[in-house]
Amino acid sequence: MAESKRDYYEVLGIERNASKHDIAAAYRKLALKYHPDRNPGDEEAVAKFKEASEAFDVLNNDDKRAAYDRYGHQGVNGMPGGGPQFNDINDIFEAFSGMGGFGDIFGDIFGGGRRSSRSGRPARGEDIRCVVDLDLREVARGVQKKIRIRRKEVCSNCQGSGAKPGTAPEPCTYCGGRGVVMQGAGFIRMQTTCPSCHGAGKVIRQPCTVCRGSGLFDDTKEVEVNIPAGIDERNQLRLVGEGSRSPKGGEPGDCYLNVRFKEHPVFQVDEKDLICKVPITYSQAALGTTLDVPLLDGHQDFKLPAGTQHGDIFRIKGKGLPHLNRPERCGDILLVVNIEVPRTITAEQEKLLRQLAELEQVNVTPQRKGFFKRIKDYLQSIAEDRTDDSEANDKEKESKD
Repeated sequence: MAESKRDYYEVLGIERNASKHDIAAAYRKLALKYHPDRNPGDEEAVAKFKEASEAFDVLNNDDKRAAYDRYGHQGVNGMPGGGPQFNDINDIFEAFSGMGGFGDIFGDIFGGGRRSSRSGRPARGEDIRCVVDLDLREVARGVQKKIRIRRKEVCSNCQGSGAKPGTAPEPCTYCGGRGVVMQGAGFIRMQTTCPSCHGAGKVIRQPCTVCRGSGLFDDTKEVEVNIPAGIDERNQLRLVGEGSRSPKGGEPGDCYLNVRFKEHPVFQVDEKDLICKVPITYSQAALGTTLDVPLLDGHQDFKLPAGTQHGDIFRIKGKGLPHLNRPERCGDILLVVNIEVPRTITAEQEKLLRQLAELEQVNVTPQRKGFFKRIKDYLQSIAEDRTDDSEANDKEKESKD
């Protein structure tokens, strides 16, 4: 008697109204868990991997799924390709292609999925990364900036073949030009990269003298980039097609641009706020003053109140950095007060300060009066304790005599 199959929805652990995205996500989770490469010698894991692959093959196909929902397993047995469709791991990668990058993820983990020899498409060029330095005014306004990027270009001497002009790459004899070799894992055939040609499927006997067989050479190009206002150092710009070229005629890679802020002579950056440390004198703090404070686009007057304390923070709203894609919404400028004591003073300044000190000793504030009164009371209590101790010692001496 033939063994009955489990329900495909039960195998993937999904509801019967699951979307294609849900089906793909559930299958990916099971495939990663039970893949033979992660479970060497485990026949049960191989069986579960095959079961999940079969369920995905049916439920991911609209016609097969409709027949299965109506007639069960018998509904798909007679359909073209109705049975298991995965002979090796790259067949699974192909089934996932175009579904949110699952094929690329499987390929990165298990060594397949984007191999040009299987898909028929030439390999894509490599992505590159570079850094652009911006001053805060450029960050606030946005800027069009020319940057120099280093990337690989196709060698003009060999036209990207990597072979010396007049010669051509030859098919790899180890893998027969396929770029992969087959290995058995139970009843599933696995593909691994050819160790001889490293997946290229061809070998170069006479390398190009310019690019030394790579088909590429390092080049520098200047590109103009539109950097939006409000960008910060956590953001990354993607320049599509500005990465390295493909020697086989595939799509070029992309350039990922990271932003770095230049050090500013006045401001420090805190998210979208700008911090400005303002040095003032004791007299300015006590009497109040009007400061000429800097802005990113100029300056403005700011009235500092009398009695300002060291470390006080004052806010100028809306004069900081804008938010990305919302230039009308800006951070603030924070003025942090730093009261400076001069190291040297003139004779006249010393005279005036001494007069001020004399006045402060007479007309002290309640806070200072309380402080000095506490000191006086403390010293008096110490003197009284000493008097009491002395009298006690004298009485003890008299009693002994």
